[in-house]
Amino acid sequence: MGVAIAAIGCGGSGAHPSAPGGEPGEPPHSVLAEEDLYKPAYGKPELRAALTAERGLVATAERLVGDLEARQPDAPVDDQLRQAVADLAVRRRFVATLEACDADGRWCPPRLDDPAWAFDPDATPPVDPPMTATLRFDLASWRALAVELHGRACACRTMACVDGVGVAIDQLETRPVPQVQGDEAAIASVAQARECLFRLRGKSVIHVVKPALE
Repeated sequence: MGVAIAAIGCGGSGAHPSAPGGEPGEPPHSVLAEEDLYKPAYGKPELRAALTAERGLVATAERLVGDLEARQPDAPVDDQLRQAVADLAVRRRFVATLEACDADGRWCPPRLDDPAWAFDPDATPPVDPPMTATLRFDLASWRALAVELHGRACACRTMACVDGVGVAIDQLETRPVPQVQGDEAAIASVAQARECLFRLRGKSVIHVVKPALE
């Protein structure tokens, strides 16, 4: 039986954003869009270890949200609770993508680690995003930056990361010269990065077409 995991809405400390029953007309594995089927460098053991770890972190985040809600049952939602709820929703969606990757190879993130990301998109004066690849913007450098943006976007577990990587993409993709901006490999990496952020924001539904780990 398929499981459709709703990526829309944050959710709190209660029910997980999932519901039984697949979407009508969902394409079978053999006709999935090519961009959904990313071939990562890691294998099933690494993926399943990451799933176990992330599920534990989801449980920890749920307890945090529950504790914050219990402290102020009749008070307006404060920034700490709002942020905790948003981060919990992002991490749940990240786990859902790992489950889809484990089940049928869709939406596999390029990396399973949680790379450090300390970037203030509202800094004055503006600062460059903290990229590992060199900010040189020739063809080779732009391809490397685009691949890194793809990896960082799909690895986000917090709303601050989602927001920051989104701003970084907007800032960086305008800087290569037009001939370099048109490189198909870089365009594909940036498009995949945006798709990951779209899913992690809860703007699409993440499907798991068969059970992942028991």
